[in-house]
Amino acid sequence: MVWKRVYSRPVDKSTGLKCDQSIRLIIAQLYKERWKVELFFKWVKQHLRIKKFFGTSRNAVYSQIWICVCVYLFVAIVKKKLDVEHSLYTLLQIFSLTLFEKVPINELLMNYPLQISTTEDAKQLKLFEL
Repeated sequence: MVWKRVYSRPVDKSTGLKCDQSIRLIIAQLYKERWKVELFFKWVKQHLRIKKFFGTSRNAVYSQIWICVCVYLFVAIVKKKLDVEHSLYTLLQIFSLTLFEKVPINELLMNYPLQISTTEDAKQLKLFEL
C-alpha cells in the first residue's frame, strides 16, 4: 500500500504504541488492489464453478477455493498428459456427469468425441436440433 506520512505526534512508548502519525493514502492504489480481488473472484466463478460459498468463516471459504483449485489443476494435468482437445470446461462437465462411473479417464474421454461443426453457421447458437 502506498502512503505518505504528513505529520508525526509524540507518543508514550511505555503504553505499547510505536508511533502516532497522520498519513495520506493514495486511493488509486487501494482501488487497484481491490480490483485484483474482484478479478480473482470473477475467475473463480467462471472457471471453478463456485456459485456460492457453503460456509462464511475464513477457513470455510479458503477450503472451498483450494478444493476447487485442486480439481481445476487435476483436470488441466489430465488434459495435458492425455493430449485431449476438449476445453477444460468441457472436461469438467464430462467428469461431473460421470462422477461415479468406474472407467479409466482415457476411455471415458474416447466416449465423448469432440464435436466440431464445419458448416458456415458454426458460430450460430442452435436452440433446437432439427
